[in-house]
Amino acid sequence: MQFNIGTMPFLSLMISLVICFSTCIIIAYFGPLDLMGVCSSRWAMGFAFGATANKVMILFADGYFPLRVLPQWIKAIAILIGATEVGLSSYPFFACLSTPMQFMGATLGFLYTAAWFVITAVHIGQCPHGEILGYYEKIIFYWPSLVCQLFLLGKFTHMLIKASWPRFQTGLPTDNTTLLETHHAQYVQQLLRRPPLKPQKSWIQQHIYEWDPYFQFPSRMISTTVLAIICLYMFAVIEYYVYKLVSCTLVILISSYEMLLVSSNVSDIQPLKEFIEVMEGVWIFTVGSASLTSVSYVFHILACYRKHIKRLRAGQKEFLPKLFSKVSSSQSVVTIARYSGWQIAYLVWGYLVIHIMQCLFGVMLIYGLVLPVKHGQGIEMAKSLGTGILTIAIVIGFIVLQITTARRFFLQPKILQDDKEKPLALDNRKVFHNFNYFLFFSNVMLGLSACLFRLMCSVVLGAWLIARIDRTIMPKGYEAADMGYKTWIGMLFMDHYHTNPILLCFGHHLAAKCIENQQQRNSYSCHIDQSTGKPYFRVSKKARTRWLLLYTLLKNPCLSAHRKLK
Repeated sequence: MQFNIGTMPFLSLMISLVICFSTCIIIAYFGPLDLMGVCSSRWAMGFAFGATANKVMILFADGYFPLRVLPQWIKAIAILIGATEVGLSSYPFFACLSTPMQFMGATLGFLYTAAWFVITAVHIGQCPHGEILGYYEKIIFYWPSLVCQLFLLGKFTHMLIKASWPRFQTGLPTDNTTLLETHHAQYVQQLLRRPPLKPQKSWIQQHIYEWDPYFQFPSRMISTTVLAIICLYMFAVIEYYVYKLVSCTLVILISSYEMLLVSSNVSDIQPLKEFIEVMEGVWIFTVGSASLTSVSYVFHILACYRKHIKRLRAGQKEFLPKLFSKVSSSQSVVTIARYSGWQIAYLVWGYLVIHIMQCLFGVMLIYGLVLPVKHGQGIEMAKSLGTGILTIAIVIGFIVLQITTARRFFLQPKILQDDKEKPLALDNRKVFHNFNYFLFFSNVMLGLSACLFRLMCSVVLGAWLIARIDRTIMPKGYEAADMGYKTWIGMLFMDHYHTNPILLCFGHHLAAKCIENQQQRNSYSCHIDQSTGKPYFRVSKKARTRWLLLYTLLKNPCLSAHRKLK
């Protein structure tokens, strides 16, 4: 039996109908999927999302739109149905990881993951080649999902052993559910202690990343990171295929065009061949640079998430625009479900835009510097480059001259010798008015150059930062038009209000105090010491008072005559 890439969605749906409806509803009821908090299996959650990367890329390729004869307006509905199918077929991974019924979740999760692993391996083994990339297409596309499934098999095996071992020892299930995470309690404790002296930081801690033992990323951020890296890899592979297809097409067209020119006694096709060679070299080189840039964005977004959350916990909101000092509650709730998908889409499209921009700059650099030297036109290129540099230097020098003249001749002296700058008080007013008048006309031309420079910087920075959802590319006052940045801010507020360690610690102690007060209502109640694990009996306050009274009277019988009668 032969498969192709379009049959995998139907195979996914068949397996979902057989397994999902029988186990997923029960497990989902007892173990809801929580991507906001920090759980012990957050990396397993990330690899579970990684196992679905091939299905996500099929969604991008419209692989879940099999009925081509339907009208185009149904395409959006078909894509939504396909996305629901992907979620349905992948839900048992997450439900089995998050359920408190560890034994059942580990068993069913291992069986489900093993079934998917075997089916995917058989699907690859029967026909490893494909129609898109040719040889070993399916191995190139599916090996990240297979690695993630192998990791999940190991995780479910570990969960099964961990859940079975206490049963073998005591015969009773264990419940390790806690209201307060360990790192949250440590964070609150270090806030109450005297701040330690700042130790000497290494170069990595100063310039790359500094580990924080009191902070852990939630499962949503870890899952987004893993899935984004795998999707970037798959997108780069698809882009390379498109490049090879376009390159082969251009070679065929050039060969045909060359034959046509030879028959017409014209053979000036060398510039076109040279352009294609330059494009191929630059394109291949910029694949690596664009990939490194996008991957660095993934980890930089994690660092920005930690930095922004810590600022919000400290009550610092100055880094937010005034429009986002308060975000509506409904918008924050929606952004939690919207962030991961939007972040991956922004990174994929941002990779493509960055790659195109780097390729354009590479071609300009080759044609401006390399090819003139190669063709023996180095002197002309040097003259043109020198003229351009001299023009820019004159413009910059003229701007610096204006600032220096204003500082030296048109500002009054410093009030105090320790002042860094002169006060904003004019001096030599008549000369200043003449200076202002004659510079008006020359600044018109400078304004034209500055306007073009501003436009170029806006285009380059906007294209370079399109994948950065943690910062806005809109000017001040128009941040609300950036829907990606709005999603980021709403997600930050949602996480801040629901995972704040101080609030969680307060709620934990409040719940513990309520349970303790409820237990003290009984005269005698058995408790377990959290530090030693040994049982002890606790009595109520009234019974303790009566016992002390009885003990006192037994040791001092003479006090009985002085007791107050009721």
